[in-house]
Amino acid sequence: MAGDSIDEAELDAELVTRMAAGDRGAMSALYARHSAILLGLAMRIVRDRREAEDLLHDVFLEAWRAAKDFDPKRGRVRTWLAIRMRSRALDMQKSARVSRNAGDAGLDGLIDEAERSSPDHARIRTALAALGADQRRCLELAYFEGLSCTEIADRVSIPVGTVKSRIAAGLDRLRTGLAPKGAS
Repeated sequence: MAGDSIDEAELDAELVTRMAAGDRGAMSALYARHSAILLGLAMRIVRDRREAEDLLHDVFLEAWRAAKDFDPKRGRVRTWLAIRMRSRALDMQKSARVSRNAGDAGLDGLIDEAERSSPDHARIRTALAALGADQRRCLELAYFEGLSCTEIADRVSIPVGTVKSRIAAGLDRLRTGLAPKGAS
C-alpha cells in the first residue's frame, strides 16, 4: 500500500515537471487528479461554490506559472496545491466579499469521500478521531478561519497558552497518527 502512495506522488511530480516544460496535457491530468479535493477545501473555507470555483481556477493557473519552482524534495504536489488553495481561500474569506463563516464541517471536510479507496483514507479518519474536541476546534479555527492564537482564545474564551497547547498537542497527535508504519 505504501508503494501505491509513493507511485502517486511520483506521478504528480512528473506531471508538474511536464507542466514546467509547457505540457498542457500534464496540467489537465493534474487538474483531474486534484480538483475535487481542492474545490472541497475551498468550499469549506469560503462557503460559496462560485467563489470556490474561481479560486480553483486561480490556484491551477498559479501552479502552471510556478511549476518550474516546484521541488519534490520539499513535499508532495497535493500538499503544494492544498497550501496554495488554503492561502487564497483565507485571503478571500477575510476580504469584504465573503463573511467569516467557515461552517461546522471542519477537519472532516479534508477527506475527499470520492477517494475512499485511497490507502491513507482509514489512517486519516483514525488520526482525526484521536483528536479531542478541544484540540479539533482550535485546529479548525486556525486552519479554516486563519485565526491567530489570540483570536482563537477570544473566540472560545480560554487563555492563549491553552490554545497554543491544544494546537501543539493536536498537531502532534495528527503527526503521530499519520506517520508511516514503523517510522516512530
